Amino acid sequence: MVEIFGWFWTSALLVIAVVVVFLIIGIYNQLVGLRQNVRQGVADIDAQLRQRHDLIPNLVETVKGYAGHEASTLEAVIAARNAAADGEPNSAAEQGLSAALGNLLALGEAYPELKASANFQDLQRELADVEDKLAAARRALNAAVARFNTAREAFPAVLFAGLLGFKQADFNRLDDSERGTVDQTPRVAF
Repeated sequence: MVEIFGWFWTSALLVIAVVVVFLIIGIYNQLVGLRQNVRQGVADIDAQLRQRHDLIPNLVETVKGYAGHEASTLEAVIAARNAAADGEPNSAAEQGLSAALGNLLALGEAYPELKASANFQDLQRELADVEDKLAAARRALNAAVARFNTAREAFPAVLFAGLLGFKQADFNRLDDSERGTVDQTPRVAF
């Protein structure tokens, strides 16, 4: 009788151990998949930033033909583009680039022949499309980060996530350099 009782507990512990191992494997695989989604989101943002950086020289060259004496604006755009394109993506550099691009696009209002240029209009549309895709990529990244962090913090994953090396992912947020411009009410003049 004692022998059967010992065998029962040994079997029960073995079954529990196997269930726990499969549970940990399932949690690990789920978190790996979600972490890959977060990494894909970051890569998508990088790709959109790269596309924007590649588009800017074409826009500058188009404007040069019509507004060559606006050298300071063109140089500011080129300097901002180079600062944003060097190294890791940096929101302060990207904000500076956005401001410089705004000044460049404003030249279209000062030069009607530039505004009427088909090439300039195409580049403006393409830049607007890139900006829309960039905003969508940021939203997708934040959604992927939310899914990953939720899965990481849910029970029973919370018991094993830290031990398995899964750290909380960061949302794509505005930094201090961007907050000042985003918080302001836009000015519209007709």
